[in-house]
Amino acid sequence: MATRSWTARLADSRNFLGLLFMLPAAGLLLLFLTYPLGLGIWLGFTDTKVGRGGQWIGLENYEFLWDDAVTRLALFNTLLYTVVASVFKFVLGLWLALLLNKNIRFKTLFRAIILLPYIVPTALSAIAFWWIYDSQFSIISWALLKMGLIDRYIDFLGDPWNARWSVIAANVWRGIPFVAITLLAGLQTISPSYYEASAIDGASPWQQFRHVTLPLLTPIIAVVMTFSVLFTFTDFQLIYVITRGGPLNATHLMATLSFQRAISGGALGEGAAIAIAMVPFLLACVLFSYFGLQRRKWQQGGSDK
Repeated sequence: MATRSWTARLADSRNFLGLLFMLPAAGLLLLFLTYPLGLGIWLGFTDTKVGRGGQWIGLENYEFLWDDAVTRLALFNTLLYTVVASVFKFVLGLWLALLLNKNIRFKTLFRAIILLPYIVPTALSAIAFWWIYDSQFSIISWALLKMGLIDRYIDFLGDPWNARWSVIAANVWRGIPFVAITLLAGLQTISPSYYEASAIDGASPWQQFRHVTLPLLTPIIAVVMTFSVLFTFTDFQLIYVITRGGPLNATHLMATLSFQRAISGGALGEGAAIAIAMVPFLLACVLFSYFGLQRRKWQQGGSDK
């Protein structure tokens, strides 16, 4: 009877049932996320090569990477790529969300068109941009040449800075739909009564945006930009397909350099160390967003502290 009572209490416990239902998902996460992460951390402290087991070497990989000019360049490229692309995606995505939130004709069609860059496979998008940036057949250079704005084709992928801006533009094009559609969903949760009340008080459209839209949209912006920064910081496919990190390592990101050192170069320990070196930056981004949301207490509908 006591055993039955104990099991009955467990069956009625919402916390126990919640944990029980979470076990399958937790098992999958443990298998496919925790184990690879743990293995990567271990490899980062060894001199493992492809086809050969490694030995524990402590921080030697990280000391080497600290003095490695290519790794420092990859870190600079990653930070530049992430900051510039994230800012442009936010500004353009917010503008599109505000535009699509208005009562305009063919609004549903425009929403579907905006989603196209996001639903197209990344590799296919990268191949398209690789063709657009081609030094001999670039449609951009051809159009500018026909309009008389340039006198020769632009070397988009052969010049280091041109290549950097080119891959940033490709990332922005692909990432705008995610930001725009998510912010649009957030905008539609804002009650029209706020705008009606502010209009009665004589607020201009800019004042409505600054004092009504932006504060109420801030929690959604925090979540969206956190994911956007994470996706951008760890981007691999666009860079690998378009430039392979060239020219002269000018577009190498931490992710692509890690792949090159570990798989192409065979130095699994060194490549793992580069990948693990990305974790502090990613954690900083997540913690910044998390504590920002906790400060606002928007989940409970509370006021700012």
